[in-house]
Amino acid sequence: MLGDRRQQEEDFQRFLRRVDDIANLVQGLSCPDPAVKEKTIAEAEKRIRDQETSKEEESKTTVNRTVINTRASDVANAEAVNADGFLAILEKDAKERAKRRKRNEHLANALKEKGNDAFRKGDYVGAIQRYTEGLEKLKDKQELYTNRAQAYLKMHEYEKAIGDCEWALKCNERCIKAYFLMGKAQLALKHYSESRQCYEKILQIDPQKERLFKDCMTEVNLEEKRVKDEERAVKEAQSGRLAALSIEELLQKLASPGQNILYYAGGIRLLTGAMKDCTGQTLFRINNGFSILQANETVRRGFCAERKNTAEVDLCVSLLFLWQAVCTGNEENQRLLLTCPDLNAQLPKLLCSGVSEIQKETLALISLYSENENGRRLLVKHQDLTKWLQILMTFVNTTDARAGSAMNILSDLTQEERFKAQCRVMFSSGALPLFTQLLSSAKLVNQAALARCIGILGTLCADVAIREQMADCRECWQACLKLVDEGSDASTPEHRECLFAVLGLMMNLLLESNAIIQFFAVDISGRCMSLLGDKDGRMVTRAVGVLSRILPASSSAVEEVVKGGVVKKMIRFLKAGGQVTSNYALKTLSICTRSNRQAQEDLVKSDKGFSVLLKLLNSENEMIVGNAAFCLGQCLVVPGAATSLLGSNVVMILLKHAGGDATRTSVQENAAIALGKLCVAEPRHIYQLQELNGLAILNSAMKYVHGT
Repeated sequence: MLGDRRQQEEDFQRFLRRVDDIANLVQGLSCPDPAVKEKTIAEAEKRIRDQETSKEEESKTTVNRTVINTRASDVANAEAVNADGFLAILEKDAKERAKRRKRNEHLANALKEKGNDAFRKGDYVGAIQRYTEGLEKLKDKQELYTNRAQAYLKMHEYEKAIGDCEWALKCNERCIKAYFLMGKAQLALKHYSESRQCYEKILQIDPQKERLFKDCMTEVNLEEKRVKDEERAVKEAQSGRLAALSIEELLQKLASPGQNILYYAGGIRLLTGAMKDCTGQTLFRINNGFSILQANETVRRGFCAERKNTAEVDLCVSLLFLWQAVCTGNEENQRLLLTCPDLNAQLPKLLCSGVSEIQKETLALISLYSENENGRRLLVKHQDLTKWLQILMTFVNTTDARAGSAMNILSDLTQEERFKAQCRVMFSSGALPLFTQLLSSAKLVNQAALARCIGILGTLCADVAIREQMADCRECWQACLKLVDEGSDASTPEHRECLFAVLGLMMNLLLESNAIIQFFAVDISGRCMSLLGDKDGRMVTRAVGVLSRILPASSSAVEEVVKGGVVKKMIRFLKAGGQVTSNYALKTLSICTRSNRQAQEDLVKSDKGFSVLLKLLNSENEMIVGNAAFCLGQCLVVPGAATSLLGSNVVMILLKHAGGDATRTSVQENAAIALGKLCVAEPRHIYQLQELNGLAILNSAMKYVHGT
């Protein structure tokens, strides 16, 4: 009897729990929050699946319940049946909801695409309407919220944009786009702290978005500074300070029509003199100083004239002076200046004007941008730089400060990946022919600027597309060889710097392999051999570096340099011990001894008892060890070479490397090959190998040894 009551109580409590669960499900399904509703639907569907898999257990419980003959038990059974009926209805409803959701998903996606199309066309009202209709079909679609937020931003409805971003984050709490757009909206509302918090969330979610984070934070900082500067400038103007009033008065006079061009040029110079500090720059901005080209037809016509007379040149130079004064250290003014359509179109034309004074001041203005990261990015964003490499290279032909300024700008711009991408567009048709011409005319141009220009092109070779175009240009290689010929006999330091730079350029180009390089391989290697006796160690190092990269392209080149005594020269450099030169020299020896018997014999003669190679085998540099082991292995085919190593510790050294754990597998491979060849060429080395218990190591490494 007591057991029946206990069973009755357990059944009743189980029933109550199920009622509570069902009540919670019903409440969740009616919740207005789409995220909660979606979660509830998922839970209900899970319960349906659980119910289907536990029918046997439920049937056992039902059998037990039939012996309980009390009112509570009857109610529990009846309500349990009702609960099962509810879940059955819910199961059927879930299937209907799944179909309905699939249909609504299709409709919502179609409306999203219509909204996107309207957004692209600038119809932001229409886009908002389409996104709203999509949300009526599917209230938990995150993309519709973020897309509508973006449209609200365009309409300057920032609070609504923030609201949509918050709903998007309810759908997906890691939505980076929602935080990005919310940050933009908060910034527009001058909520700087909140904007920064949004951008910090982006970095927390995805640390790979560091560049985006930095860009966004820079934008916030600049906007906050802009607002503070303008508030301070307005206060100074309202206080009646003479300097502030003079800027306003000068701008008003410059805006008035009907005066001659010299009047405006003089007024612009007076205005330039008033730019003493950030406040003056800000007053210029808030009083529409940047609209001078649009507002004054006389000024605009003189500035944009194709062939300028003396007065127009004076006006143009005056404007360039003014913009330098207005933009120095002021990133907001720099941004606004580049958005002026007339200036944007005229900058390349001013650089090509041929009027030295205009070119000089244009270069000075551009330098304000190129000298810092934000300025460079403004240039890349607002200017078409596809021709700038070619335009700036032309200044190598000038003999004054313009050449240095142009090279400074180019050097700065090469730090921007987007500049490199734009350089590709007209590189082969514009920049490359000009560069080839400059190389061929090295004696007639500004050689200091040319040396820098060659270095800049060498840096641009990091871009594979640019490097491929240069390396495949026959005229470019011919010009490089001509400069090497002239540079090796040159007496001026500037021409020598050109030679040094062109050797570095050739090293970079030789990262490529093509038919043109193979064609010039003998000539290139011959020029390098002639430079190996140069008194300038830097020149020698680069010449050896070029040799190490050109020789793999041609067996004929290898034969020529071996005949020229390259092995003896490389051994001499290795004995001198310079780190970089040694690396290149050892690589050159590896290439020569790999296939040339004369080179192998020359190495045995030049390096008595392999003293240099044995020393290199003890290096901590894995590349040096691997190449030294390779050279040694190649030379052991020379009669008597292996015998000359008896009594040395070569077996111990090679065994250590063959059984070691170097990062480069070539170290173990080359050491094992050399050790195997050593023992084959001179069996007496096997005794030392046995004493060191090294046969097992050698046997395991024998798969690397061919023909031994």
